Amino acid sequence: MSQATTVKSMRQPTLETLGLGGILDIFRRGALPADAAALVDRVFGPRGERGSLVISGASGIVGAGKAMQLGARLAPHGVRVVALDFPGAPDGIGRQYPGLVEALGRDGAARVMSNIVRLTYDGKTLPEELKALRPRFLLEAVPEILEVKLAHYAVFRAAFPGIEIRSVTSGFPASRLGVGIAHPAFPHEINKMWEVVEDKPSDVTQLLWALGMIPLPVADNWSFVLDVLFCGVTHAGLRHHRRTNMPFWKADKLVRKLVGANPFRAHDVIGAKGANFLTWSCLHHLAKEYGAVFEPTPELTERKETGQPWYPLDHFRPLVDWTLSPAEQEEFRVAILGPLFQMTSLMLHEKRGHLSHLNSIGETCAQFRHGILAMLREVGAEKAKQTVAAYHATHPEAAKQAWYPEAFDHMDTPEWQQLYVNAEHDGTVGVVTLSRESYGWDVDRELNRALDWLKAAGIRRVILTHDFHLATQLVGADTADFFPALSSAAAGFEVSSAWTRTARRLWSDFDASVGFIGGKRCLGGMYELLMHCHHVVAVDDVRIGFPEVGLPVVPGMEGCHWPLRRAATEHWPKVMHALLSGTAVRGKDCVGWFVDAAAPMDEALRTTWALASGTASGPARRPLAAGPLVGLPTSVSGLAAADDPLVETGRAAILDCVTRTCAVSAADAVDLQSRISADFLASKPARDGRVGAEFYRVMGA
Repeated sequence: MSQATTVKSMRQPTLETLGLGGILDIFRRGALPADAAALVDRVFGPRGERGSLVISGASGIVGAGKAMQLGARLAPHGVRVVALDFPGAPDGIGRQYPGLVEALGRDGAARVMSNIVRLTYDGKTLPEELKALRPRFLLEAVPEILEVKLAHYAVFRAAFPGIEIRSVTSGFPASRLGVGIAHPAFPHEINKMWEVVEDKPSDVTQLLWALGMIPLPVADNWSFVLDVLFCGVTHAGLRHHRRTNMPFWKADKLVRKLVGANPFRAHDVIGAKGANFLTWSCLHHLAKEYGAVFEPTPELTERKETGQPWYPLDHFRPLVDWTLSPAEQEEFRVAILGPLFQMTSLMLHEKRGHLSHLNSIGETCAQFRHGILAMLREVGAEKAKQTVAAYHATHPEAAKQAWYPEAFDHMDTPEWQQLYVNAEHDGTVGVVTLSRESYGWDVDRELNRALDWLKAAGIRRVILTHDFHLATQLVGADTADFFPALSSAAAGFEVSSAWTRTARRLWSDFDASVGFIGGKRCLGGMYELLMHCHHVVAVDDVRIGFPEVGLPVVPGMEGCHWPLRRAATEHWPKVMHALLSGTAVRGKDCVGWFVDAAAPMDEALRTTWALASGTASGPARRPLAAGPLVGLPTSVSGLAAADDPLVETGRAAILDCVTRTCAVSAADAVDLQSRISADFLASKPARDGRVGAEFYRVMGA
């Protein structure tokens, strides 16, 4: 098949915004679209002439976090990291070291640290030693004062003409800074998302992607998507406090229940003094540009000066909590969602980025339970407008500026409807991509629409994969969607049976379906989804497993019988051990029972394409034993004793599900496993476990 064959897609693949093309082309090419080693050469120069990365303000929270994160990724390529700051600055890098040891081990952490050179300067003259390190790229993380930043760039450009510069600024647009922006999400040493502002995709941005980061191109506006959402929800809580005198801890608790975030607690965790200033600065500049919807409250203005935390150590939360009346709950909903919806209308009007990017930033970085566009889509355009109108009744000044209700009038388009799942095809082979790391109702509905779209186009051969961009791993089911099932077996049955029937479409609706596992891990419900493909191909080192026993829950998408029906009898003990231990196994160690083939990335991509396209031979399709299974092992050797009674309870429940669902036909097992899974979710052990604990933490009144 010609590589020039036209590819159609439901909506633009997000990877395309980085100048890296679509996902189908990756499989047709049999290689990733960018190579880290080649991009390191372009950004930092070839080996022997390799330049360095300079991080200025490296002792601060952002600079230190990125020194660790980038240092670990660039050390194997021989790129030195220069950590530059004022003498006497707090040792932010030292504070990050224990986390580096935990992630890489003591030897690995030592290798990273030995590649970091710490230098100090007076803010006006660069240290002489810097010349020998040949700076090629400056990541600026100095204080949020425009004049200071501009002077800083001038010093570096005078000393090192042509140096690449990116700012991690929390608010200033690139047009004011005169440099590109790479704005990282918090926590800076863990979160891999960067909001990127540049004229076109650059080698720097593509290098971030090739190093395993998640760069997201956004428009050049005041502040950033994450800051608008996170500072916006904080501001909404502050305004409600000012109107009703609701304590900050109570507002925080109710915000968490409504959208998932803890804005006030997060400020204290980050460090109230710095976080309060950054939130105030963001809102202050936004208010000057867009009006009263962003105007900082006096409480925030005061605390950006004092650095006072929002949660005093002696607050009376445990003693004085109370439940809101229905009218008060609605008042609170309007107070929080009204300004958030208005702020989102502004970002949509300004076309700040790909809609999947805008949605993912709030979900992944601001810790919203669902992305802001998914929330709006669930509410619907008319109710969203009514919510903003009700908010304006309490804050009339906000209605005068930055409100674009027409931005919600296109929710029926693929860009809105396919926030988490996309599909492409070339007329013969389709690819479905998942851009959310956990499976939930939104993903389920979007996946069904994607499969319908491919079938309507006559596509009979399909690949299911992560999207090589927003989802770097597939971690399982979204346990927040289990919350109703903790008190209702009917709700649990609905989840299990509906998601299972979606997964079964991969087996029944196509002539050839291939699941590709190429991220760091594929666990639980996400693996249960992909295992329904006719073939599963993995990269060698990806981790695959069933963590349900530790929650405990019973796998609800056929994990208790489908892998056994497709594995040879000699592999049954391995499948049983994985189910009952919760231990993940590497792709190359589970060929023949969890996956059909495992290989390094490029070979795995080529194998996937060969199987999906039928253009070359590959491993034979493992059959599905449709009838009852006979001879299942009654005990599992090598299973360590559980150190938690709940794990033992989970093991017993999973073993019971295995026994019962394997004793019937594959057709009859769908409803049976759904009932067993649902009954366990509604039981006391599940409520006492991690899902129940999360429910009470998030949804407790």
